Amino acid sequence: MSNSLEQAFVTQLKENQNIIHKICRLYTSGDDAHKDLFQEITIQLWKAFPKFRGESKFSTWAYRVALNTAITLYRKSTRMVATTDMEGKRQFIAPEDYNFEEEEQIKLLYKAVQQLNDIEKALVFMYLEDKNYEEIAETLGISEVNARVKMNRIKGKLKKIVNP
Repeated sequence: MSNSLEQAFVTQLKENQNIIHKICRLYTSGDDAHKDLFQEITIQLWKAFPKFRGESKFSTWAYRVALNTAITLYRKSTRMVATTDMEGKRQFIAPEDYNFEEEEQIKLLYKAVQQLNDIEKALVFMYLEDKNYEEIAETLGISEVNARVKMNRIKGKLKKIVNP
């Protein structure tokens, strides 16, 4: 591949790497699994980049590739990833800089979202990223109406999970 294509890819990846990290957080638990998934998504993006025609925003295209990669690997994965308890690590962050209550709420949300199926996770993720239903629909390959209906059902499902 040409050097300019490589530079364009690296630039786009840097600008959109938070998308990938968030997807990795959603579909993995633990640093090693996160790093592995991030690397696999980056490889898949790189392989597919020459075919990216710019018909949608790079971020929308990256969402689709990243979610498809995560979902594919998630479905193939049959082993549980060991996690590290973060309680002992709190001394590294000054209490005034860190909102523990907010972190607990985020943990509860992620725990609830982990119980959803892979498509529901993707939809929630994009919704929390403030993507509009048109972009969610385009990324997931469903109609806008279907995205809205699914999101309303997921909200109800999450409420039941959080408040049984």
